[in-house]
Amino acid sequence: MGRSERAQRSIRVAQAGLLINAVLVVVKIGTGIIGHSYALIADGVESSLDIFSSLIVWRGIHVAARSADESYHFGYGKAESVAAAAVSLMLMAAAIGIAIEAVREILTPHHLPAPFTLVVLVVVIAIKETLFRYVMREGAALESGIVQADAWHHRSDAITSGAAFLGIGIALLGGQQYAAADDVAALLASGIIAFNGVRLLRPALADLMDRAPEAELLESVADEAAREEGVLHIEKVVARRAGVGHFVTVHVQADPRLTLHDAHELGGRVRSRIVGNLPLVIDATIHMEPFAGEAAEGIVQRGRLSGHRPRPRETGGDGTAY
Repeated sequence: MGRSERAQRSIRVAQAGLLINAVLVVVKIGTGIIGHSYALIADGVESSLDIFSSLIVWRGIHVAARSADESYHFGYGKAESVAAAAVSLMLMAAAIGIAIEAVREILTPHHLPAPFTLVVLVVVIAIKETLFRYVMREGAALESGIVQADAWHHRSDAITSGAAFLGIGIALLGGQQYAAADDVAALLASGIIAFNGVRLLRPALADLMDRAPEAELLESVADEAAREEGVLHIEKVVARRAGVGHFVTVHVQADPRLTLHDAHELGGRVRSRIVGNLPLVIDATIHMEPFAGEAAEGIVQRGRLSGHRPRPRETGGDGTAY
């Protein structure tokens, strides 16, 4: 799957979430006002933030899909991580606001919530959980942090709706003396939302700081490079994430007797092989070095690559490799 196709698929996922959230906001807030349930109103406010987060996701993916230009030589892929961080911060801000209002409502006497609010919440929970599973599956298939962050936003919405259901149920069963259970549920939901915000912020910041990708990607890059005829040793591979792909730098050792032109041609073939066979690699920089003899064994240890050798070469009768 090409980068353009991956970006379009991600945008379609964001659009689906945007449309569903817009409908749920109206339903939740309207039902909460009519049914005297602050937990449901708070849930609706959280869903309204989902709309803004989906817009951020949508825009972030759109920008990240742009090709490199004179202003951004490595493209716009980091826009995805910036958008994911923004969504996480919005979650934490929503949690603080809901917590403040929940405490205020606990201290203020009010009517019991209406029973029909429970029915609305059951429908909402089913919709949001289904949406979470769909978006999460798409995010995993696309290996997109921002899409997965958006998925967890849907899951947090389902959790807040579940907390609201519990609080309303307790209030209805216990009577007026348990009316505050509705607001306590909203307070509990705010803690869950804040936790999800912090959990989603960490990988976004890691990508912005160019954390190394999983060792499997580094090994795949090394394997592809080592298969090219003329490559004698892979000294190391380093990579950084940019949106839906990675930029990699590969240190390749070859016969020191190669001319500069031949070494350049070999480096070009290695780059073409890596970019052509690994969809997650946006571009590869090949650093050619003279072969330095036997290297340490092993391929990847804790994300650091060393000692990668291609398949054994044939030798002539005098032991000369060819």
